[in-house]
Amino acid sequence: MNAALRYGNLALLALFPLAWFAPLLRAGIDLPLFGLSEISIISGLQALWQSDVYLALLVTVFALFAPYLKTIGLALLDFGLLSPRALPALHLLGKLAMADIFLIALYIIVVKGVGLARVEVAWGLYLFTACILASLAISLRHRHNPPNPPDTV
Repeated sequence: MNAALRYGNLALLALFPLAWFAPLLRAGIDLPLFGLSEISIISGLQALWQSDVYLALLVTVFALFAPYLKTIGLALLDFGLLSPRALPALHLLGKLAMADIFLIALYIIVVKGVGLARVEVAWGLYLFTACILASLAISLRHRHNPPNPPDTV
């Protein structure tokens, strides 16, 4: 089980960036001639960078960098490449990570936006949700049961 979580955490290193670029939603005006635009995390951040640079920087740090750095740190810890003394810093990164809050806000937007526009959930939202839930589960495992370094040959 411990090995499965180790490799699951490594899988998150590839799946998080994929989820950032994957289409989360297809949205547009609910009229026949208008197509739906695909919205991803990265395209949403790009739009935010054009309107409010400081908010975009804040969201980028807390929604992308903090959770990814936490995942890297936990992977290094799992494979004995980082001291267990770094665990409190990784927990702090986890608290700073806003990816789960971003996900909840996205679901609220989907529910509220249905009246005026057409919003369809895309496969990237499921992938991003799975990444967040897996990251939270792995973090909880580290909090309650710090990993032992893997055996070396």
